[in-house]
Amino acid sequence: MSEEITNQAVCKFSSQKHMFQRFLNAVVDCFKLEPTLNTYGKPIIHSVKQRIKDENHLREKLIRKHNPDDPVTEHNIFEKVTDLAGVRVLHLYQDQLTAIHQFIMEQVNSGDWTLYEAPVAYSWDPESQKFFESLELNVKIKESYYTSIHYVVMPANDTRIKCEIQVRTLFEEVWGEIDHTINYPTKTESIATREQLRVLSKLVSTGTRLADSIFRLHQ
Repeated sequence: MSEEITNQAVCKFSSQKHMFQRFLNAVVDCFKLEPTLNTYGKPIIHSVKQRIKDENHLREKLIRKHNPDDPVTEHNIFEKVTDLAGVRVLHLYQDQLTAIHQFIMEQVNSGDWTLYEAPVAYSWDPESQKFFESLELNVKIKESYYTSIHYVVMPANDTRIKCEIQVRTLFEEVWGEIDHTINYPTKTESIATREQLRVLSKLVSTGTRLADSIFRLHQ
């Protein structure tokens, strides 16, 4: 029965996938075409990635995380799963987050986008907490050493369609890609590997801070 419910939910997404793609394209264009974020020679945004959730991967995820007491169905999939469309905005150093955050909130305040939920700063580093809080971000400390800023936005005229925007530095992207390769969908059982990933996360944090320092001195 759970497999049938899952298949119906995936089919519901497939029938609306083109709507997610349209909004995803619009979000990507907003970042890529904004002059203040893409000044030649000194861009705030390094690059933008995008993806629509693959149906097979979605099906596997729903089966893996199936909760018989609160299942994802064709009637609630757009409320339960908020990363069916995803954009990842990469930048060089942490200070640039301020301009990116302000741009996102400008789209919300102008009515072009609507926030599905309050943006969240995932981090393991308590020293970064004050910086994130100064941007009025909800900070959640992750023991997994995951670091990224998450926004879930919707078009103003259709609350079914959601797009998750992740903002992170290039250093954090490297760690995230390595961790994802090793720990997704099944977490590694190797204690040594987990410890090395923690060491790498600390090096990433040091690199981000050093990059901030370099650019502050340069400017």
